[in-house]
Amino acid sequence: MTEIFISLAVGIALSACSGFRVFVPMLVANLATRFDLFHLSNGFEWLSSSSATYILAAATVGEILAYYIPIIDNLLDTIAMPASFVAGTILTTSFLKIDSPALQWTLGILAGGGIASTIQTGTGLLRLASTKFTGGFGNAFFATFENSISIVFSLLTLWLPIVVAILSIFLFVFLLKKVLRRLQTKKK
Repeated sequence: MTEIFISLAVGIALSACSGFRVFVPMLVANLATRFDLFHLSNGFEWLSSSSATYILAAATVGEILAYYIPIIDNLLDTIAMPASFVAGTILTTSFLKIDSPALQWTLGILAGGGIASTIQTGTGLLRLASTKFTGGFGNAFFATFENSISIVFSLLTLWLPIVVAILSIFLFVFLLKKVLRRLQTKKK
């Protein structure tokens, strides 16, 4: 039971980080499994392969740098929304060692994908506001902030997965309230 709880915490924490940057937590998960810090569920061994390391490292560098280019950063947010959902789902599902694939994938989709896409929605709205009020000049500040959070929290997940998962859930609830409030004001 403890192993399931910790694996769910790792998945949720890394999924939340994929709401800030899609590939950073995937790369951290890859390296953590390659260095035997965590173990993946059956069927997800590809995530710890050498090929995945090279691909994820290149994608991470490209994603981080691309968010510093005005206009491209806003375009990336439209791609990052579904990508973060997929990454969050994969990250949570890949760490859960549950005998029921239906339960494993349901938790992956709801917990991992839900948290990742909600956080991505919040950061995307923040970037849109920054673009609107600063003409895109303030976006580099937010890109640095998001990069830092994604890297630091992904690495902290290796040592404090439960703490990072709890913080991620609080951030999820906070952003969900903000997004819902924004949608309600748009309807009026």
